[in-house]
Amino acid sequence: MPSSATSSPVPTTPLPSGEPVPVLGLGTWGMGENLRPAAQEVAALRLGLDLGMTLIDTAEMYADGGAEEIVGEAIAGRRDEVFLVDKVLPSHATRAGTIAACEASLKRLATDRIDLYLLHWRGRVPFAATLEGFAALQAAGKIRRWGVSNLDTDDMKELVALTGGDAVATNQVLYNPTRRGIEFDLLPWCAARRLPVMAYSPIEQGRILKNRTLLAIAQRHAATPAQVALAFSLRRDGTIAIPRAGHLAHVRENRGALAVRLDADDLAAIDRAFAPPHRKVPLEML
Repeated sequence: MPSSATSSPVPTTPLPSGEPVPVLGLGTWGMGENLRPAAQEVAALRLGLDLGMTLIDTAEMYADGGAEEIVGEAIAGRRDEVFLVDKVLPSHATRAGTIAACEASLKRLATDRIDLYLLHWRGRVPFAATLEGFAALQAAGKIRRWGVSNLDTDDMKELVALTGGDAVATNQVLYNPTRRGIEFDLLPWCAARRLPVMAYSPIEQGRILKNRTLLAIAQRHAATPAQVALAFSLRRDGTIAIPRAGHLAHVRENRGALAVRLDADDLAAIDRAFAPPHRKVPLEML
């Protein structure tokens, strides 16, 4: 397994504002649900911070706020080290609802600000109303920037055409070797606008870790299949991966993915195993 190379900083990619953020962060989906001791989840997040993975992603939906409480405990006393990403449910995404949801999240997180606040997916509320809520939160200093999640290309075009919509800072979407549909149009569209993409479930919740192709590539690199899957997502400039890791060993394993460099033969093998899209594919979600 490659060394986690903790002496080297985690690479960064810029937001449209120019602000650098780590390309490898910490996801929290599934935390706060009593699947493992809360203290273990807190310790895993703190280890990630120690290893330079200072972007933490969470959402009000995760465990009905329980994941935010885990994050709040993990970042206590270390808030200034963290780039904190949170998400508002589409059912809350009216102007007033967005503000109220953010304030509730801030309370659970025990912080006064969220660095990047995302619309979790598109619902029935018009984008314009959500943007009004984001603008009010920014004016109050409760969020620094805003973005979206699970928006396809046409949704993004509609969003940026609105007044203030071009301030979107990221789009967080499902992306891993088995979920490549965004490579056809969404990734190129975001890249042309220097809009970073956050890849969630970059190891497909572990379902691809026994794949023979990934196992063979991992063996060649003295790595693990999870590290190969992460390296696949991170091979593109402007992509951020946010794998969940509730165990200390998994945090170290994820950090080690930064030492894996996939070559042309590796990528060709992945293409044979998981064909890239040759036409428009509807956006997938988990």
